[in-house]
Amino acid sequence: MNTDTLTSPAASAASAASSAASASTAPPGSLVRVADDVYAFVQPEGGWCLNNAGLVAGGDTAVLVDTAATESRTRRLRQEVARVVPGGPDYVVNTHFHGDHTFGNGQFVPRAVVVAHAGTRADTEEAGLGLRHLWPDVEWGETPLTLPTLTFRDELTLHGGGVRTELLHVGPAHTANDVVAWVPERGVLFTGDVVWSGVTPYLLMGSVTGSLAALERMRALRPAVVVPGHGPVGGPELLDATESYIRMLQRLAEEGLRRGATPLEAARQADLGAFAGLTDAERLVGNLHRAYAELEGLAPGARIDVAASFQEMVAYHGGLPACHA
Repeated sequence: MNTDTLTSPAASAASAASSAASASTAPPGSLVRVADDVYAFVQPEGGWCLNNAGLVAGGDTAVLVDTAATESRTRRLRQEVARVVPGGPDYVVNTHFHGDHTFGNGQFVPRAVVVAHAGTRADTEEAGLGLRHLWPDVEWGETPLTLPTLTFRDELTLHGGGVRTELLHVGPAHTANDVVAWVPERGVLFTGDVVWSGVTPYLLMGSVTGSLAALERMRALRPAVVVPGHGPVGGPELLDATESYIRMLQRLAEEGLRRGATPLEAARQADLGAFAGLTDAERLVGNLHRAYAELEGLAPGARIDVAASFQEMVAYHGGLPACHA
């Protein structure tokens, strides 16, 4: 791909539309080319623990962005990667610490070096395999805790055959220390769970204001193709859609606090409008807990009671939310 075309809005839109169409028509759990040397692994319908991953395979170095939640899904990912890179990736990047993005690390080592933000490594170690306990009926398989061995604080660039993968710390957003993977020569941005497509964002462990700042930083990169953490591939419009949801969240939180409503009450009373059809709507409760806390002075990314919030999400949903990992 000629990088000159990436500065053209028309070319960017055409590239994103073509990439989204290819990814949406591919079989579930397939590695789909979204640009020269760059691929997306999309797991419909993007709900709890059905995350996306990506591969950058330019020249003699291959970079895998995130893994999968279960042994079987990661084996599928590994098989798909092997079609492009028979020996497997040289690096595995974890965009954040959640198990759906990290539990598969063990299937790619020792060949691959696992890379993450320093805070993500610490959070991964602390969280362990706890996610598995939320959905005990899921067939998780063997998912040994495999920590990153290469960490960084702000930025790190992985080079391979003239194609760079720039790892940029943009958190707190979805978690306290989110990283996105930017492939400037191809105009492709892997956002991790800072951006969502057709799926309700989840900010409980990160930040509302931090998410807005992260979106602005990503928008300045002018990506042609955006691979979200969950849901279909698209273009810059995914940044706009995620921002619109967060702006609505802020308004609901401000109104709820003025009325003296709890986050659960505010969620039950909310008119979600254009966002009513998003997958996993119960996350609104957790998001409101974070939004309330920030309006009351809690620092972005600061710890919050995750367990209590999740129980209220269960109450809002009317039972344990479905997880099809």
